[in-house]
Parts: sequence; C-alpha cells; structure tokens
Amino acid sequence: MDVDETFPEIRESIRKLCDGFPGEYWRNLDRERAYPTEFVRALTEAGFLSVLIPEEYGGPGLSLAAANAVLEEIHRRGCNGAACHAQMYTMGTILRHGSDEQKAAYLPKIASGELRLQAFGITEPSSGTDTTRIRTFARREGDRYIVNGQKVFISRAEHSDLMVLLARTTPRDKVARTTDGMSVLLVDMREAVGHGLTIRPIRTMLNHATTELFLDDLEVPVANLIGEEGKGFRYILDGMNAERILIASECIGDARFFIDRASAYARERQVFGRPIGQNQGVQFPIARAYVQTSAAALMVQRATELFEAGRPCGSEANMAKLVASEASWYAGDTCLQTFGGYGFAEEYDIERKFRETRLYQVAPISTNLILSHVGTHVLDLPKSF
Repeated sequence: MDVDETFPEIRESIRKLCDGFPGEYWRNLDRERAYPTEFVRALTEAGFLSVLIPEEYGGPGLSLAAANAVLEEIHRRGCNGAACHAQMYTMGTILRHGSDEQKAAYLPKIASGELRLQAFGITEPSSGTDTTRIRTFARREGDRYIVNGQKVFISRAEHSDLMVLLARTTPRDKVARTTDGMSVLLVDMREAVGHGLTIRPIRTMLNHATTELFLDDLEVPVANLIGEEGKGFRYILDGMNAERILIASECIGDARFFIDRASAYARERQVFGRPIGQNQGVQFPIARAYVQTSAAALMVQRATELFEAGRPCGSEANMAKLVASEASWYAGDTCLQTFGGYGFAEEYDIERKFRETRLYQVAPISTNLILSHVGTHVLDLPKSF
C-alpha cells in the first residue's frame, strides 16, 4: 500500500520485533494496566530508543525521520510506543542544553538502557496548558534546590530512573516576562521516591501509566540544573516540536493499522452473499481514511524536513500533530464501524487501539490550542486569551 516507504530496513526490523508481541500480549497488559517491560526492553536492546542520541554518546545518531519510522511502524503493527516514546525526545533537553559533564554522565547510559529517561514533569492541576502559571517552586539553598509542588498526568513516572522537571525558580510576579523564571531540573527518581517525592497512579480509560506527583521539600542538587536558571521554558519549548512530530508519526501508524484491518475485513466478510467492502457505504469511508492519512503523512514529512534543516517548524509540527491525530481518529471510527459488533470485542484489538489513539486529540497539546496557535501566529488574528 505504501510505494514510497521510508527506511525499509528499520521498518522490517520493527515488524520482526513486534511479531514477538502480538495482540494477546497487549490485551493482557491492558486488563491489568501493566507496563510493557518486556517490549521496552526489546526495543532498548535493539537500539531503537536511542536512535536520536549521537554516536559520541553511544547512540546511532540517526535522523528524526528515522525515529518517525520506528514509532509509526510500532503502531501500525498493533503495538504501543507510548510506553517509551518519551525516551526519544526527552533526552533532547540534555543533548541540546545540558553541560558537557551532564551529557557524558547520562546520555551513554540512556543509550545503553542502563538508565531510563521516560518522565517529563510539566503539567499541573491548576495550570493545565498555561505553563507560565505553574506553582511548583524550586528554592535554592546552597548546593541544592528544595522543590515543592504538584504535577499531574505525568506518564511513566513509576518506570523511569530520571525525570525532566520544570519548576519556577523566580515567582511569576517578579519577572519581566511570564515565560522567564522557570528552570529545568533533572530528578533522579531512584533517590527521590520516598524522600520528598510521592507518586500516585491515575487509572484512565487506556493503559498509559499516568500518575500524579507530590513534591514535598524534595532536594535536587544544583549540579542537576539543565542550562541556565530561569530559561527553562525556552528549553522545554525547544523539545516540543520533536515531541509533536514523533507523536504525529504514531498517529499515522495507528491510522494505517485501522485501514489495514478494515480493508482486510471488508474484503473477507460476507453478508447477503457478497463482501461488505463491495458496498460503497463501507468502501468509501475506508478510502477516505486512506486519503486523509496519506495527506497527514505528507504534513508530518514537511515538519520533519524543516526540523532536520534547523528551520522554524513550530506551526508545521503543530499542524502535523493535528491532522495526523484527526486522521487516526477517523480511521479508528471507520474501522470500528466496519467490524460492527466484532469491533467491540477485545480479541480483535480494535477497541483497544481506538481508545489509545483518542488520547492524541488531547495530548500532548489539544486540538483547540493548535488551532489557536495557527490563528494567532500564522493568520495574525487577535488572541482570545
């Protein structure tokens, strides 16, 4: 179906790896809301989670396009890269803004799998996506910060050795710009849990290992400050473009999973003496899903090209995430409708993937906020907030 498939060798390797983790594996985890430890270990050992880490730090130093191919293929095979995709983009904060000592200390161990950097501590209950209003505060005392606050919807915190944490180091009313006065700290979760950090799981409609964090006088060494104090918001924004492009690639994979399954079922399922796919009412929605997915994939490709060229790509990354998430959601709805009652049965994996792909209408940035960004930053329309 894809005549211009990129990175065929990577995709073939992913297919073979994912064959060892069939639907039954994911269904069992989903029922128990358990973490796919074996799957993440296999990806790590195969080197797929370190694709963006430069060779000098133990990674292959491949492009963002290669990382896209990894995540897209994982999702197309019915697996879920959300359990580990943060390892790809979160380490970019250290790579681009960390000191030489920090890079040397952490990146080789992340590349080898000795350390997991899966947690990204930004969102808070009272601020949501208005990041400038976060309340978590890191007060410097000598050679360490004392951190107090709360984070919510922080995924994989229970399965990560390290966490990139955004906190205020200067009160919001004491800075010239509201985006100033925030800093990025690297938290060693192995030392923090039980010593100022409490993790509380949040059970949701999908198996996403989401948690709430409580920070009570958590001590973090000043040596774990990433970049300059007070400039953390810019560092976080710098990594969000890669995050949105990578997640858009997952959505493309989800959409192709749904299209593959719907097409195969529509060819094989016989009702009234003929394949249901012969009926235009069944055939046309699947064809539309394919058209939308193909167009979204081109938007992802464009955003990736700009990112890799070092050019501004914020709008393109946002648009790629929007159209890809909408394409996957439409493809999922079409697939469920094609399967009818069978689509709701766990054994077909449609309902599980349907729940998983719905998340990306909301996270890591909601559709409405993307439209607001395009309206104000691209079309120069007046801001509504």
